[in-house]
Amino acid sequence: MLIFIDNETNEEFLYEELLKSVVKCSLAYENFPHNAEISILIVNDLEIQKINKEHRKKDMPTDVLSFPLFDFASGEYPPKNEAYLLGDIVISIDTAKRQAEEYEHSLEREFGFLTAHSMLHLMGYDHETLEEEQEMFKKQKEILAKLELRRNNS
Repeated sequence: MLIFIDNETNEEFLYEELLKSVVKCSLAYENFPHNAEISILIVNDLEIQKINKEHRKKDMPTDVLSFPLFDFASGEYPPKNEAYLLGDIVISIDTAKRQAEEYEHSLEREFGFLTAHSMLHLMGYDHETLEEEQEMFKKQKEILAKLELRRNNS
């Protein structure tokens, strides 16, 4: 498994090991049978707004963006012995900080949540319907519980 993390902010980023743990836990939770490669980019609000505008036509910052490199709905899977480029995750450190404060939990928990959320997107989950949203949020909660990353530090 390859996990690349790049910090493009001017801030020190102390959560690399946490993000790697969330990626690994998410893959294990889903019994993902392939050798995965994931890239995570940490940016500020200005940069994620540019990316959001370019790729989603939404001219505003967001907390996290997921860029899956494979469409699981197609039924295609790579050979089990080959590295699988699962996709890219972009997280705004600015929005993560605001949301952690707003939800009154740790920044660690917020980064964990955003990473788990994106990992599920990379593995083919979405939240376009209420049923999909409920399934995805249930899975996120269970992944975070395995890592003891609970809301309100409880």
